[in-house]
Parts: sequence; C-alpha cells; structure tokens
Amino acid sequence: QVHFVESGGGSVQAGGSLRLSCTTSGWVTKRMYMGWFRQAPGKEREGVASIDRDTGNTSYVDSVKGRFIISQDNEPNTVYLQMNSLIPQDTAMYFCAQTSGQYRYAYPPIKPSSFNYWGQGTQVTVSS
Repeated sequence: QVHFVESGGGSVQAGGSLRLSCTTSGWVTKRMYMGWFRQAPGKEREGVASIDRDTGNTSYVDSVKGRFIISQDNEPNTVYLQMNSLIPQDTAMYFCAQTSGQYRYAYPPIKPSSFNYWGQGTQVTVSS
C-alpha cells in the first residue's frame, strides 16, 4: 500500500507560477518512476512529466516543455512539479503517481497506464 501526500495546488492568474509536491511512503524502490498527470473536466487523463528515481532522467509532454520542471528528493520520497508561465489550458486536477518498479524503460514513461499507484489529486486553476 502506497500513501500519498500531495500539496501545492490553487488558483493563479495566467503567467503565474505554482509548485506541486507529492510525498509517498509504503513502497519505495530505486527502480521506480514518479510522475505528474492531469485531467480536465470531460477530458482524458494525460501525462505531464515523469522522473526516474534512480537516474533523475525526466520526460515531459510537449505542451509543458520549457515551462514545467519535475524534480525529486529521495528522503523522504518526494517529487515536485514547478509550473511557470501558466496558461488557462493548464487548468485541471493534477495527480501524482508512482510505478511499482517491476518494469524499466528507455525513458521515463508518461502514459497513465504505466503507473500503478495514484494520489488523490490537487486542483490547479489558471484564470485569464
């Protein structure tokens, strides 16, 4: 069982910044990946960014490259998402997720189906 503590969501005007954080406990392995995902009303959940807990390598969806940065601390196991230059299209519920460590990939995955454990989500709202 993996326990998630997510924080940092909120409301901000376009052009502003927010920093999300997610600390997990219960199952932590060097082989796993951590990721951030988002889901807007009426849309499918999409991957935003992910990070390899072992190497620190990262992956991003094209729409956030150059604006968002994913990073991590290993003790306790925490992943961050620094979101800059926010736009209204970034408005969504943001979820933290973790893989089990069973599979390794050439690049950190950002497909939701690759992740096994999910947090409850934190709302991000960007107004124009």
